[in-house]
Amino acid sequence: MGRIRKAAWIGAGVVAAAALAGPFLVPVPPLEGVSVADSLADPDGHFVDVDGIRVYIKQQGKGEPVFMLLHGFAASGFSWRDVMSPLAELGTVIAYDRPGFGLTSRPMPGEWRGASPYGVRQQAKLLVRLMDTLGVEKAVLVGNSAGGALAVLAAAMYPNRVQALVLVAPAVYGMFRVPTPLRWLFTTPQMRHLGPLLVRPIERSGLDFARAAWHDPQQIAEHVWTGYTLPLQAENWDRALWEITVANQSLGKLHLNQVTTPTLVITGDDDRIIRPEQSVRVANEMPNARLVMLPNCGHLPQEECPAEFMRAVRHFLAELPQA
Repeated sequence: MGRIRKAAWIGAGVVAAAALAGPFLVPVPPLEGVSVADSLADPDGHFVDVDGIRVYIKQQGKGEPVFMLLHGFAASGFSWRDVMSPLAELGTVIAYDRPGFGLTSRPMPGEWRGASPYGVRQQAKLLVRLMDTLGVEKAVLVGNSAGGALAVLAAAMYPNRVQALVLVAPAVYGMFRVPTPLRWLFTTPQMRHLGPLLVRPIERSGLDFARAAWHDPQQIAEHVWTGYTLPLQAENWDRALWEITVANQSLGKLHLNQVTTPTLVITGDDDRIIRPEQSVRVANEMPNARLVMLPNCGHLPQEECPAEFMRAVRHFLAELPQA
């Protein structure tokens, strides 16, 4: 029995050692063809330092209201390109790349103190700090998909800083969240080593996701594909995407019926990413919200149906109480 017990302990030790060391034996080759973000920036874009994070923004228009545009998961400020100028006719428009996406800097573990900058609450704080840096006292938050969920959270956390909400197919419900036990596993050194390999396939699957986000993907022009994939040329995009996965969290105990900010919810009737009934649910649960459902439109109304999108926004703003 003693020999059997000893063999069992040795076997268990070998298995444990393999589990601990094995992942580090998997090679993670460096990304090829990546550049520093500055070299990828457009002439009309620039960087703003916010609490140590270089936030990439584009700005048009002047005066009030001020629109802060919040893109969705795996997107960037590029997704607002067709409505920037129309919105700028109404006031100041600021589109920025959220941490982990676009050209905004991607801090790595050990480069921040406290909570991860990729968590949704930290991103809400960064939004308000960006507004502080730019001298914006109050803004209309326009958020698409995950950016819509962020806009709702920001309105709940900082109600005095939000004039109104425009939630475009908001991912408040229906999006995958990493279970808490798995989040611990994802933060281990082994998984942080392997993580970039697990997310790199988005280079291929991301285009399929983009097609699914449009009612008619045949309308996606070549320059749009280029704009979608540009951030994949920025260094550390894979490691940052893994950190976003690690930080992935729900909105917690946020109760929509307590968010009284005037709200417009816009969705396409053929949204296959966040089903239209999810947007209907959000509009029904918010006490001061109205819903506009655009026909023959998918998950990205601001891209696929910009004229109809702007018509709904103008009508909504015209009915807002004057400050």
